[in-house]
Amino acid sequence: MAPFLAYEDKGGDSSATPLVLVHGHPFDRTMWAPQIEAFAPERRVIAPDLRGYGASPVVPGITPLSRFAQDIEELLDELEVDGFVLGGLSMGGQIAMACLALFGDRVRGLLLADTFAEPETEEGRRARNAMADRLLAEGMRGYADEVLEKMVAPYARPEVKAHVHRMMTATDPRGAAAALRGRAERPDYRPLLSGVTVPALVVVGADDEYTPVADAETLHAALPDSALHVVEGAAHMPNLERPEEFDTALARLLARVDEG
Repeated sequence: MAPFLAYEDKGGDSSATPLVLVHGHPFDRTMWAPQIEAFAPERRVIAPDLRGYGASPVVPGITPLSRFAQDIEELLDELEVDGFVLGGLSMGGQIAMACLALFGDRVRGLLLADTFAEPETEEGRRARNAMADRLLAEGMRGYADEVLEKMVAPYARPEVKAHVHRMMTATDPRGAAAALRGRAERPDYRPLLSGVTVPALVVVGADDEYTPVADAETLHAALPDSALHVVEGAAHMPNLERPEEFDTALARLLARVDEG
């Protein structure tokens, strides 16, 4: 049984399709605050804290992406959510792909933001495990200071930088390390994408160094029914850096799904 996940569940009964949002690493559900505010008035929006992050229990060791997906499936079962639009950013996008593999028949629409589908490389495996060791030894602050201006662009608004830095430093190093070790064993999600028949949206920040625009173009080409939106003036977290533009693109996807 999954640990009981902390989660946001906003928005009342509505004929609109629910929206489920999966955060990235090393963040928590508050990264989706602008989207919850924008979309909860018209539909149910659910945003969990993944195990090891935010207010959810910390499970040390190794957390594969498939385990995160199982946790989400169990949460949605508990909340009695059947069909929904599924969105994820960065690691959250890879967890969304793991969800497709596990319970894709429940997914009515797909948002993949600043993410990629390729399996881990040998070099990447070593780097993720080394970073896991470092976080356990040193904690999160040094890492957070180093990567802040890659997570969001150097020119991002101060309050956005502060929010992102706060999420990173609040993360338990054991949870972050477990996720890194799990991602080091990441499978190839590319074969899955060609079978995704629901409407999809691929979003990426134009200045994203972690998952460049080329990665988003690859996803867009692999998905049979997808739109690609490149957000100018944003790096790895366009949903926080340029929320209005991000939400406009997402609203188009949701409208397509609702019209069904």
